[in-house]
Amino acid sequence: MFERLKPYLPTACLALLVFYLGVQALTGERGLLSGPERHRLLAQREAQLTDLAETRAELETRVRHLRSDRLSRDLLEERARVVLGLVDPRDVIVHVSAPATPSAATNRPPELS
Repeated sequence: MFERLKPYLPTACLALLVFYLGVQALTGERGLLSGPERHRLLAQREAQLTDLAETRAELETRVRHLRSDRLSRDLLEERARVVLGLVDPRDVIVHVSAPATPSAATNRPPELS
């Protein structure tokens, strides 16, 4: 009985291999059906790259102004205030509080007399 099935074993293995590779070609990580997901991820990464490039350019400008040969006094003062928590005596500080929420008593309609 097994002698008759022997020639079909390699054929069945090859058919299973072709089926597996076909499924992976369609639904795998780089398959034909995952194209829109890859394009969405690419657009997201390009936007992230643009944001990082802008941040890097800003940081490079700040570092350039903080070098000892071209020291920007304004930027140095700003950084010292932020890092050390310093305040100039000539600065005017305005405290802004959140607006109070109206109470239930002020929301009642006026009473008729």
